[in-house]
Amino acid sequence: MAEAEQVLIFTYGTLKQGHGNLHLTQHLIHQKEAVFLGPHFTHQPHPLVTGPHGIPYLINLPSHGHRVKGELYSVSATGLVRLDQLEGTGIGHYERLPIQVCREGDEEGVLVGAEAYFAHRSFGERLWERKGKVGLIEFGEEEGKGYVRMEDHGFDFLGDITSFLASND
Repeated sequence: MAEAEQVLIFTYGTLKQGHGNLHLTQHLIHQKEAVFLGPHFTHQPHPLVTGPHGIPYLINLPSHGHRVKGELYSVSATGLVRLDQLEGTGIGHYERLPIQVCREGDEEGVLVGAEAYFAHRSFGERLWERKGKVGLIEFGEEEGKGYVRMEDHGFDFLGDITSFLASND
């Protein structure tokens, strides 16, 4: 990968090792479009919740929730296009925004500027409230069991989020 083309991406959900969309991350690494840089934590606390279909959402409300554990990747411009497509940035599912992270075990050390996929601003804060303002430190193995890939079952995640936010269950 050319140096100028690299973007650091913090993943916290299904793109991580052991989760449902790892196939894309592995494909990008195999194609030399991404490099795994290791486990990292968010510098500031952020809410991390699961929504309909077990989809994880990081919410852009710094100083709420927990310091979230995830993985850092260096991704090429081509790889970034693939990630943006998966995350639905063009249709208002997620938005890619700046975040500061630090290497696991170096929480008081060097901060790294990266980007992460946050729940779109049109529903992120309402989702946090709907989940009782209770978040996760990590989207782990147990949470991953509830994840349903859209291509496996074909659903309207934005419509399902709207319905979930409107329900009283």
